[in-house]
Amino acid sequence: MNITLKDLLDAGVHFGHQRKRWNPKSRNFVYGHLHGVSVIDLEKSYAGLEKAGRFLEDLVADGKQVLLVGTKRQAQELVREAGQATGMPFCANRWLGGGLTNFQTIKRSLAKYKKYKAMDEDGSLAKMPKKEEAAVRREMARMHRNFEGMQGLAELPSALFVIDIKHEEIAVAEARRLNIPVVGIVDTNADPTLVDYPIPANDDAVKSLRIVMDTAVEFLQNGLSQRESRNASKAISAAARERIEESAAVENEPEGDVTIEGESLSPESRPARKEAVEPAPESTPAPAAPTEDSAESAENEKPDTDRPAEDKQ
Repeated sequence: MNITLKDLLDAGVHFGHQRKRWNPKSRNFVYGHLHGVSVIDLEKSYAGLEKAGRFLEDLVADGKQVLLVGTKRQAQELVREAGQATGMPFCANRWLGGGLTNFQTIKRSLAKYKKYKAMDEDGSLAKMPKKEEAAVRREMARMHRNFEGMQGLAELPSALFVIDIKHEEIAVAEARRLNIPVVGIVDTNADPTLVDYPIPANDDAVKSLRIVMDTAVEFLQNGLSQRESRNASKAISAAARERIEESAAVENEPEGDVTIEGESLSPESRPARKEAVEPAPESTPAPAAPTEDSAESAENEKPDTDRPAEDKQ
């Protein structure tokens, strides 16, 4: 991380809620109480932010998606910027009940919204009767508020990043029901045990939220860079493996015609290969000159065809 404890202090991350509103389960993250206000331990905030960031980085590097959720006024613009900078889906206007537990219905609504957008782009929407066009455009405006940053969400996200888990308690409850990990900014009035990776911080001040979101975006972008490098190395390995298999197939190619998918390939149509050089045949020794003994033996072995056959008795 490129931030220090002093940066967190200057951003006001340590300011919690009034003591009368604090949640006793957050005592592990509270440094103390001063003038009736709970003070967050910045060392715990730094450690929680680093741990959550490493988790998000590894998750994105594996090709998975993180849904950014922040619908309170202070967080809406920050969530939009983070989603556009990382390409991650986000929810900045209103969390729809059943956004995770009833995801099949959400997918149908998303498909309908994409259909309307395509009609608007190709001009077919303008050709409709005025009354029908106005009704479709009103529905599109409503869908835009609900699905502004969720158009690229084709399946359930692998994790949620939530700003103010008390304000987004419905989203946190749905994620817990589906066993989806939750990374959340937790103030002193919230229960940190509801999330898997709590980040103790002030969730009301814009400066505090800004420094936490910028750090989270940094981790997400690192994960995207790792994903691209992994995909590039996999593509190179696949291309090299394909070339090796092609060369092995050419070397082990059988003689004669080859039939592939019902089509016969003659040796002339196949790529030429380098012929192996055959060794020169060994020279045979010249026959030796015949001697007297060999001549006599040959004459004795010669069949006697000149002698007349004996009379049969």
